[in-house]
Formats: sequence, structure tokens, C-alpha cells
Amino acid sequence: MKARIAVLISGAGTNMAALLYAAKLPSCPYEIVLVASNNPDAEGLKIAATEGIPTFAVSHIGLDRAAHDAVMHDAIVEAGAVYVALAGYMRILSTEFVAKWDGRMLNIHPSLLPKYKGLHTHQRAIQAKDTVAGTSVHLVTAELDDGPVLGQIEVAILPGDTTDTLADRVKMAEYQLYPKTLADFVARNTNPEYLTAQVRTLALAQPEADEVLSHGMPCFGINGGKKFAYVSVDHHKDSKTALLVKISGVEEQAMLIDSDAERYYRPAYFGDGWVGIRLDLGDNDWDHIGEWIAKSWRAVAPKKLTRLMDLAEEF
Repeated sequence: MKARIAVLISGAGTNMAALLYAAKLPSCPYEIVLVASNNPDAEGLKIAATEGIPTFAVSHIGLDRAAHDAVMHDAIVEAGAVYVALAGYMRILSTEFVAKWDGRMLNIHPSLLPKYKGLHTHQRAIQAKDTVAGTSVHLVTAELDDGPVLGQIEVAILPGDTTDTLADRVKMAEYQLYPKTLADFVARNTNPEYLTAQVRTLALAQPEADEVLSHGMPCFGINGGKKFAYVSVDHHKDSKTALLVKISGVEEQAMLIDSDAERYYRPAYFGDGWVGIRLDLGDNDWDHIGEWIAKSWRAVAPKKLTRLMDLAEEF
């Protein structure tokens, strides 16, 4: 399953086009499901529409920042996007919007961050007599151009470079960097090894937890005791990477599956006391996954362990 991406633009959309054309390659792990803009006249919208990509536009003029961001957020969700890629989106985003897409929104910036956040990056690099400029892809956080850097390309500054000549070469680097970095980022969130490692960290954080291999799966239990979590990777050729955890029984299992049949399922051979939670959909809330693991641990933990935890929580 390919990761579903919404791209936000404000103008020509050349970086969006680089992402779009890369998505046509069979090996690309993402697909673009929406190109949206705060500028209904953005040229990039025409490119996307001609390539068969759904588009959406609403001007920010006359709307306050939060209201406009809410409209954009709703369009992104309706399109089924799991990630957002900013590609020349010339709007400062509200903290509420950034929080909704925390860990799932990327941006490309024309400098070697943390150098030269904000505008006029090429001019600032030339004036500082730097020998290299470049471009960075980073996760978006509430502070402008401050999120963790996921990838960079250096671009040499030539004698006699102007802001325009340097900008042209940095653009060429951007078209290489953004599709590759986005692909690598979304692929890790469906990569079985990465997903297993995330579960392992959460499971082994439980008191007296250990790991063994059981039925060909990483299995987590209490030392010398019952098991509370498994990671199923294409088990019995089901093409799923999933977390299997304990639940109360058939009623809870049915309720979960009814609520989201794509995410929850009845794991074969495990019975009604377990549920499978898909990890390979690309939109994991790891805090929520951690809560599932802790709940499952409590379901099998001996009273001596849970009693100590209950006492600690009272204080």
C-alpha cells in the first residue's frame, strides 16, 4: 500500500511537479492524492489537474489563519491523505494545524538548515561569503524552519554567482532531494523492521518484559510468564504487518473491527481474546500504540506487579 500524500503549494508548483513525476515510478512508495493551494490561480494547480491529480483551492483572503487552516485540513482529510508535503506553500501555519500533522508534515527549504531560516537565503549565503549553499527537507514544527532535518544537498557557490543563478542550481538540487527524502520517510513507516523496532521499544519498557521468538514472530511477555504482544509480519502470507495484543473478548474484538475494519482484524489461530492492529497503514499514532501495549501487559501481569503500579499511581 502506497502512502497517501497531500501537497500544498502557492505558486508555480515546480517542487510539487518533481514529487508528482517521481510518484509515477512503479517503485515509488507514495502517491499524491491531492494538490491544494491558498491561491486559486496557482499555476501548479493546472499541472496537477492535467496529470489527473485532484486539486483544491481556497483563498486565505478574508479568512483568519485558523479558519483557513481548518478548511485546508478538512480537504486534506477528505482526500484520504496521511502525510502533507509543503512545496512552496507561502503561509505560516497555525500551531493547531501543525499539531494535527505532527510527525507527518514535511517542508523543503532553500538553505543548509539550521543556517538561514526564513527568506532571502541565497542572498544571505552570498553576502556571508559562504562557499556552499544548498537545500534541506525537514519535518514541520511550530517554529519556522526548525524541525528535524531529514535530508540535505550542498550546492557550490560559484565566483560571480547572483541570487538568481544560485537559486537556479539550488532548485535543481531540490528536485532531486525532495522526492527521495519523502520516499525514504514514508517507506520507513511501512517497513517491517522499523515497525518491529518501534513496538520492541514500547513493549520492553513494560516492567519485567522480555522478548522471545514464538511461531516465527517477535513475542513479548513477562519474564517466565504470559505473553502480551506479538508482531506479525506477513504471517501465514496475509501481507500485513501488525501488532497483536490482548483484549477482553469477542465483544471488544467485534466492536473494534466494526469501528475500523481496515485497521483492526481477528488474527488467525489467536482466538477472541486477541486483536490485530495494522501497523503498515502509514499513519501510526505511537502514543496510542503504546497505550494498547500497556493495556495488554496489564491484562496478563501478575498482581504483585500491578499492585505496585497502582500504588505508585495513587501518589
